Parts: sequence; C-alpha cells; structure tokens
Amino acid sequence: MKITLKDGSVKVYEAAASVYDIAFDISEGLARAACCAKIDGETVDLRTVIDHDCELSICTANDGEGLAAIRHTASHVLAEAVKNLFPEAKLAIGPSIDTGFYYDFDHEAFSREDLDALEAEMKKIIKKGEKLEKFTLPRAEAIEFMKERQEPYKVELIQDLPEDAEISFYRQGEFVDLCAGPHLMSTKGVKAFKLTSSSMAYWRGDSDKARLQRIYGTAYNKKEDLAVHLERMEDAKRRDHNRLGREMELFTTVDVIGQGLPLFTPRGTKMLMKLQRWIEDLEDKEWGYVRTRTPLMAKSDLYKMSGHWDHYKEGMFVLGDEEKDREVYALRPMTCPFQYYVYKNTQKSYRDLPYRMSETSTLFRNEDSGEMHGLTRVRQFTITEGHLVVRPDQMVEEFKGCIALAKYCLTTLGVEEDVTYHLSKWDPENREKYIGEPEVWNETEQHIRDILTELEIPFVEDVGEAAFYGPKVDINAKNVYGKEDTMITIQWDALLAEQFDMYYIDQNGDKIRPYIIHRTSMGCYERTLAWLIEKYAGKFPTWLCPEQVRVLPISEKYEAYAAKVLRELRARDIDAEVDNRSEKIGFKIREARLARVPYMLVVGQQEEEEGLVSVRSRFAGDEGQKPLAQFLEQICEEIRTKEIRKEEQQEEKG
Repeated sequence: MKITLKDGSVKVYEAAASVYDIAFDISEGLARAACCAKIDGETVDLRTVIDHDCELSICTANDGEGLAAIRHTASHVLAEAVKNLFPEAKLAIGPSIDTGFYYDFDHEAFSREDLDALEAEMKKIIKKGEKLEKFTLPRAEAIEFMKERQEPYKVELIQDLPEDAEISFYRQGEFVDLCAGPHLMSTKGVKAFKLTSSSMAYWRGDSDKARLQRIYGTAYNKKEDLAVHLERMEDAKRRDHNRLGREMELFTTVDVIGQGLPLFTPRGTKMLMKLQRWIEDLEDKEWGYVRTRTPLMAKSDLYKMSGHWDHYKEGMFVLGDEEKDREVYALRPMTCPFQYYVYKNTQKSYRDLPYRMSETSTLFRNEDSGEMHGLTRVRQFTITEGHLVVRPDQMVEEFKGCIALAKYCLTTLGVEEDVTYHLSKWDPENREKYIGEPEVWNETEQHIRDILTELEIPFVEDVGEAAFYGPKVDINAKNVYGKEDTMITIQWDALLAEQFDMYYIDQNGDKIRPYIIHRTSMGCYERTLAWLIEKYAGKFPTWLCPEQVRVLPISEKYEAYAAKVLRELRARDIDAEVDNRSEKIGFKIREARLARVPYMLVVGQQEEEEGLVSVRSRFAGDEGQKPLAQFLEQICEEIRTKEIRKEEQQEEKG
C-alpha cells in the first residue's frame, strides 16, 4: 500500500500497519510526539490499522487535532478520578473543547477543594501510565455492559446511536468509558493540566432534563503552554463584562426583577445613549434610512402570518391562553412583521425602492434560564434592527451595502479584526423547520456566497443556522472565554413578502413582489456593550466613555477655576466632573485612573493665572500644561472623529 505523507513524499508497505508503527518507521521522535493522525482528512487514533492507499498526516501537540486528543484523554483521566473519589457519581459526557475539556457528572456540586483533590488523584492516574485500549461491542452487549456498571446516561447514549454505528469503548486500567476517540496511547501523555471551574449543566442542554455538574479543565503538552493559558484565563476573568461591568457601575441585575433583565445605571445608560445616537444619525443621515416606531406586542394573528407562531412560539412570551381567550397577544421577538405594515401603509412604486426602514427595537425572547449570562444572553434587549424592501434587481447591491455598513460600525468600534463571517444555510434534511422550496434556498444561498467571495471576505458555511425564511450572513465574535456569539446578522428573504401581500407597482403598472433584507447595523446594544467592556477592559475610546474628563483642583482655593473649566467642557458636550474632595492630588489622580477616566485636568495657581490646564491621560501619562482652548479643541476632535487613541505608555504611579 502507498502512504502519501503531509510533505508529499510516499512510503510503500507490503502489509497493513498501524498509524503508530508508520510514525515510528518515519522517526522514533515523531512516534514519541504523535498524538493522533488524519487519514484522508478523517481524524483517527494512532492505534488505527491502515490497509489501503491513503493520505496520512501525523498530528502532534502542535496541531489542533493533536491537542484535542491530549485534552480528550485528560477528560477520561478526570472521569476516572471522579469515580475513584466519588464512586456514586454517574458519568455523562466529556469532550475536548477549544479551550480545554469538560466532563458532566450526575453528582452534587463540586467545591474548589473537590477540584484540588481531583487534580491530585489525576496526577496519580497519569503517573501509573495505564495504556488506553479501544474495543467495540454489539449494541445489546454494549447496553448491558453499561447497565452492569450502573451508568444510565451512557445507556441512553448507546440507545440513541444509529443502528449501524460502531459502539466503541476505551479502557485504562479498571476504568472504561463509552467513546469514539481518538485518544493518546497512554495516560502518561497528559503532561500539563489544570481543573479550572465547575458549574451546573443540563443533560443534553435541555432544561427539562437532569441537572448535572460540569467540571472544566484544560491540558497542554508543556507546562509553559499551560502557564500562558492560565494567565490568559486570569486576564479573561479581569475583563469579564459580567464582573467588570458591575464593578464600573454600568449595569446590575436583581433577583426580584428576574434573570436576563439587566438594569442600566446612569453610567451604562450614557454609553448606550451614545451608541444609539451615533447609529440613528449614521443610518438616517448617511445611509438613507427612514425611522419607524412600532408596538412592543401584537396579536397572535400577526405571528401566524409571518410564520413565527409555528417556528418560534416556544421562544416568545405569550400573553393569554389560546384555548380560553378570544385574543392572545405576545411580546415581539422581532420587528419585521410590524415594519411590513409601515411599508404597506402607502402604495409604493418601483421608483420608491429601495425603502430602508430602521428602528431602535426593544425585543423579548424567552431564553432558557440556564443560558442567561450578563448582557450577552438576556430576555429583553434592544437592537439596531432594519428591513430593506427592494426590487429583485436591487437585492445584491443593497445586501452589499448592509455588509458595508456593518463593517463600518465594526471598524469605528475597533473590533473589525475580532470577527468571523458565516454563511448560515438551511438544512435540507430538516425541512419542517423552514418555509419555501429547495430551489429558492439554493439560489439565495449562492447569491450570498458570490457576494462574500466578490468582497474578498473569508467565511465558513454553517448548515442548519438559517432563519426559517431565508439564509443569512452572521458576523460572530468570541467573548474572553472563547464562546462565540452572533453580533450582527444580515438575512436574505425572498419569501415573506408573499405571506404579507407586499408589492410594488413596476413601470408597466403590474404588482410585483419585492425582496426583503433583514439586518442589524451594530447588533444588540446589550451584547455590543458586553463586547466592548471585554475588548477594552473598561478603557473605552474617549467618545464612548460615560466620564471623559475629570477636573482635579489642587486645593479648595482653585474650586472656582475648576468650575469654570467644567462649564467650558460641558458647553461642548463633553462629559466631565470635578473632584472637589479635600484629598491630596495624588489620591485624586489614582482614583481617576482606577475609574478609567481618559483625561484628568489638574488645576492650581499657575493654571488659573494663565488659563491653562495640566493634562494627564490614560494614553500618554503626563502630557504637560496646555492652554484650555487647545485642550478643548483636541478632545473635541478626538470625540468627533471617534478616534481610538492607543496607550503609548503606562502612566507613572503617583
């Protein structure tokens, strides 16, 4: 058999051989470093026997697949440790993930002390260095095998596997787990690991199923790599918007109000207002939108027309009982059907299109309580929602325009390099989730594919992520912990105009169905604020800061001059405050720095006599004395242009 290696070279073997044996034949060092392999693109175990011509790539810890094999093996070591220390615990699932691994157990909550004890037990298991051995069983035997071991979750997993699925297990010493692999050859390959946290998780992500305990961990091939990761995780904790946003008094939540219903303080509200005014002016004055204002609820009739009642009802807050009440209402989860009736309010001709409607829309979605997190997953949120009603011949250019607007917003916020683009497609194997015929879906998906290719935007394609009425572009970003959320969505809709009897009059006087683009320009205000908190660790660009300048009089003798400076700042719409406390100036400066205020203006005798301010900034430390007029001109320009000023040096401690 001919084995084509990653570098293009070919090795010939007379008999079947395992991947490990081939790696050893290439070099002993490669065999020691190998974690798994890819055969014709499929990731496999080193134990896998090759008996045919193929392309083979040996994966080490430097490859994503190799690192995943280390982490997957670490999850099995964790499971064995849990069974050793807590034999009553039941095993659920334990995959590798982008940041490490986790394992779910049916057990009471694990404390930090429990995690420390489990780490110690894992080290003992790793030191023993048991080989991992793979074996398979027929379905009936596999079910009985796990029943004997009293592992009901594993029994359920086996029962749900396809009839023709191979049911494989991995054994390490006395411990056995249901698993498809791949894994390392022995537990000794787990060289650097850490259990990082534990939390509640629902079995199979379903809130109606059992509540489990999930232990998170991470693993690397080298202790140095683990140390870098742990430091990165500490930085993530410092940046976590759910912690930092509360510390900065931007928002809070209250149990008696409810989960997923944040309260914004004056500081957080000011930031949201700045974002909203910017977006509304941008869309209305520069991108040709008209602004609408529509109700927060509607009768179920509206959602039945749009299809949301059939496809999205479980995600809506329904007001009333369909079986008893003459009229049932629901809080709106989206604005599109409301804006359709704004469009239909007057007859439109082909000359009136495109008709671009935008609204700062407050929406409501009945998210699962287990999904709630800070500002990124909430039940009430506000979005920069818009719908463009266009002629079919305008669709491609208008779709490009929506992408251009989204990219402009991302660039202005300084996050354009942090996103990935996704073409979210329908799933033809699950047609009941969608409306429309396959031909329409295939055509519209190809249009979006062509647009992204023409614009030279790298993208991936996600099956099953489309809206029920059309494919879309999702612009995603990861939070500090690596979880990906959709920030901006642009959807192609060639179907809903029919259901709402929307039309325009063409040049021949005929009624023609328009196309619709559903889009956001910046996305959800709450999620965007969370993103910005984590991106900038609370050190926002000056234009976005709730407090842009703090005036610091050296003593009470200069409070009058400080008040004058404050009036000049506020007269130019600069958000400024004065610190008149009878504290030393060094203390006031430290307090302002801790509050992440961009600029501090220290004023004393010389500043008052000569109309100056002594400028200290987050960006360059002590910037020296400047005429007040000069500082005002500079900061107004920075705010007007929405400049993202870089920190040139760390300010000295004072």
